[in-house]
Order: sequence, then C-alpha cells, then structure tokens
Amino acid sequence: MPLTVVRREHVHLYSRAPRSKAARSAVDAILRLQHAEDQQIEHARIESGLSKNEFLAVRYLLQAHRDSRAMGPKDLAVMLGVSNASVTKIVDGLVEKGDIVRTAHPTDRRAQFLEPTDQVATKIDDSYAQFHEIVVRVLDGLPAADNEVVAEALGRIVDALAEAVPEPADEYTVDDTSA
Repeated sequence: MPLTVVRREHVHLYSRAPRSKAARSAVDAILRLQHAEDQQIEHARIESGLSKNEFLAVRYLLQAHRDSRAMGPKDLAVMLGVSNASVTKIVDGLVEKGDIVRTAHPTDRRAQFLEPTDQVATKIDDSYAQFHEIVVRVLDGLPAADNEVVAEALGRIVDALAEAVPEPADEYTVDDTSA
C-alpha cells in the first residue's frame, strides 16, 4: 500500500460526508486530533522504553495510585485483557527494571499489591509533558467563549457516542449502589 494512503487514511473515516464545509472542517479537525494523539501516545511509549502492555500497565497503576486505589496482578490482567501468566511476565519485567514494586496485601498473605515507583512516574510524566503542554497552551490562547463552544461540542459528541455504543458491563466491578 502506498505511504500516501496510510498517512492520510485517518481523515476519511466518515461514512457520510458532513453536509456543510464548516462541519467537514470540524470533523476533519477531530480526526486529525485523534490521529495526532495516537502518534503522541506511541511517541511517549517509545520514549519510555516500555512495550505496549508494559506502558498500559504502568499507566493503569499510576492512575490507581493517584486515585488511592490498590491494584494487584489480577486487576491488571483484567485491565490489559491478558492471561495471568502474561501479566506475571509483564510485572516481573517491570519489577526488574525498577518501575514497579510488589507489596504485601495487609490481610491476605497470598495476595499482593503493585505500586509504581517514582522513577516510572517521572518517566511517564516526562514522556507526556510535551503533548499536554501543547494542548493547554493552545486552549489557554483561545477566548473563553471559544473554549466553551469547543467543550460543549466535544461533550455532545462524547455523550452521543456513549449512547450509541455503551460501555460493556464489567463483571469485575462491584455495584455498591444497590444496597
């Protein structure tokens, strides 16, 4: 396949072209943003020196840590959609690199928690810094009214997408609102 097709396929994802030139321009901008974000995430992954699953594992662990949620290998296996054996290999590699540590579960001798190290937090934060700084700088440079329009439009798109394709039921999440 010619490289020109591969490089531009992200701007031809709509099944029906938008009716107006302005709407087409907005849709194309969203698709270009999505493509640029994908490229930035891959750049951050490469810069971090981690495999795709290691990178995702660290991101999940960092978010859980920042939310004060404990996460163990079984949780990570669910998040990554991999087998227990695969997650063991991923965790072993991250422990060996000094990116995460295993800690004992306070009440279950057989269980363990996984904690990201400061080293990996810095590595991931540094690899994302440029992307986040650019997004914030551009949006900070817009008038408040423009930011409100952007936020409203993107919010409506996200809500419509969520309604069209709801998140799958998660058998691993406990619903504590039914009590």
